[in-house]
Amino acid sequence: MNCKQFNTIKLEEILQNLGHFPTKQNEKEAWYLNPFGTEIQASFKLDKKQNLWYLHSEGIGGNNTDFMQKYLNVSVKEVLDWAKKQNFSSFQPQNTNQKQNSSKPNYQITEIKELQNENLKNYLQQRELSSKIYPFVIEIHFTVGGKNLYAIGFENLSGGWELRNSFYKGSLLKKDISIIHFKNDIQNQIKNSDNYQSKIGKNVAVFEGFIDALSFIEMQKSYKGDLLVMNSIALLNKTKEHLKGYSKINLFLDNDQAGMKCKNEILQTFPNVKDYSEIYKNHKDLNEYLVERIKIEIEKHHQREQQENQQITQSYKRKR
Repeated sequence: MNCKQFNTIKLEEILQNLGHFPTKQNEKEAWYLNPFGTEIQASFKLDKKQNLWYLHSEGIGGNNTDFMQKYLNVSVKEVLDWAKKQNFSSFQPQNTNQKQNSSKPNYQITEIKELQNENLKNYLQQRELSSKIYPFVIEIHFTVGGKNLYAIGFENLSGGWELRNSFYKGSLLKKDISIIHFKNDIQNQIKNSDNYQSKIGKNVAVFEGFIDALSFIEMQKSYKGDLLVMNSIALLNKTKEHLKGYSKINLFLDNDQAGMKCKNEILQTFPNVKDYSEIYKNHKDLNEYLVERIKIEIEKHHQREQQENQQITQSYKRKR
């Protein structure tokens, strides 16, 4: 069984097999109490026609695979291993005469190398990110739907990639969080190693996206601790699992509704949390704040230069 096959199974049957039953339903949808936690008012909605779910209390949703990954807190492979052992009446096996390549992904990674492309460097420069952050990213060339593309790549714990360029925002392979460990300072780091050392006594800074994490690195002269990049607010529960054991949790989440929701849940879960969103309260995120700050600094520099030139000109006229 693959993901495509598993996602064709009625989620209603999966929930029933797990002991979850709707509090109310009709032909189009069904409502359940949160299968991942406790609540008194149903916030888990199942769209029967599309076979998709959405959990309003956490602002996340998806297909059967997404549900079981969260429910079991396991990888896609482990979800499929679990599914193979079940006996779902609504499972429709694929036609064996179907072409083998029909299930192949529509993308292919063609090259992974150190960041060299000038267009990608210019994109980072537009985000006010200098060569200081180059060690934390990679250059990836890939095809999607027959189109040849290239982008800045940021690796996660499962070997997947978050991708960015001036025109493209996406990801390849498995979605997961990313972690960077700083042993001594900003220049001495280990990327995406979740078993580097004990978290006890360590700090961690939490970001939604890797551009904000890179902005943090750009702004810091020194930092000891870890950086955790969620890469998706849908990975909030996994983020919370990784935050256990840290002595201090520093939040740099987005100032939008989703970011504030994540922030509040982390604040309610852990006692050792400090929220830094006040620093960039008038901006959507940390990178937007960085870009605006640099812009203001440049404008002030130009104003000082103009004032100095005016003073020199006035002094010269007086001497004459």
